[in-house]
Amino acid sequence: MKLKHVATGVAILLSLAGCQRASYSGFNSGASSLPPLEAQPVPSVQSGQLPPPGASSNFPAAPAPMTQTAAADVAPATALDLTKESMVGNWRVSNAGTSCDMFLTLTNLGSGSRGGTRGCAGPLTAMGSWEVSGKQVVLKDRSGNVLGRLYKTADARYDGTTNTGQPISLSR
Repeated sequence: MKLKHVATGVAILLSLAGCQRASYSGFNSGASSLPPLEAQPVPSVQSGQLPPPGASSNFPAAPAPMTQTAAADVAPATALDLTKESMVGNWRVSNAGTSCDMFLTLTNLGSGSRGGTRGCAGPLTAMGSWEVSGKQVVLKDRSGNVLGRLYKTADARYDGTTNTGQPISLSR
C-alpha cells in the first residue's frame, strides 16, 4: 500500500514540475529591452448624410434588362426538343451575313455553362456562357446578360435572333 502512495506522490510531483515557469534569455517579463510604443495621431472623424440606397455603390451593376419582350422566352410551336448534352462541341455560326465558330462546354459558369466564340463580330464576341431553358438555347455575355436565343429547327441546326434583332443560326 505504501508503494502505491509513493508512486502517486511521485506522479504528482512530476506533473507539477512541468508547470514551473522557465525563463528564456530575452523573454523575461521583468526586464523588457523594447521601449513602449508611442501614441499615434488619429485622423478627425467626419460626419455627413449617406447617399440614398442605390445612388452610388462599389458593387458591380446588375445585369441590364433584356431588350426583347417576354414573348421571346416562349419557344415557337415548331421548335424541336433538345438536350444540353447534344449542344456540346464546335458549331458554325451565321450572324449578320458573317460566319464564325462557337464552342460550347459543360463546364459550369454562373447559372449556365462556359462557351465562347472565335472570329465573330458584334455582340457575339462577348459570349461567355450558355444554357438550355425549355426548348431554347440562351447565349449570354460574361456578365450574364442575354445576347440571343436559338431554337432547334433540324437535327444539327438551331435558329433564332440576337437581342439586337439580327438572325443567328448554328450548324454542324
